[in-house]
Amino acid sequence: MIIAITSLGETPDSGFSEKFGRAPYFVIYDTSSSSFIALKNSAVELDSGAGPQAVRQLSVRGVNLVLTGHLGGNAAAALEAAGIKAVTGFSSSKTVNEVLNDFRNKSG
Repeated sequence: MIIAITSLGETPDSGFSEKFGRAPYFVIYDTSSSSFIALKNSAVELDSGAGPQAVRQLSVRGVNLVLTGHLGGNAAAALEAAGIKAVTGFSSSKTVNEVLNDFRNKSG
């Protein structure tokens, strides 16, 4: 599974971003290789449509799941259309790694 976590920076120790479409980065974790890569969100500066554009970036990378704080309606619809599951409600007081660990602990 490939998981994208909204982030303020490029590493798993970076602060978590609650915003999906306006997150500066996505830290992408591949569960099969236990590896992380950073993806700069090119949609962050768009006047409108940031959520759907961010979804396109993640879809091309084969992302299956997004961990974020909250989603706008257009982003949620775009994720659903792309077949990418989203889990929301995570807090910005955590790091990317902490959010990933919280998700793993909750999902068993």
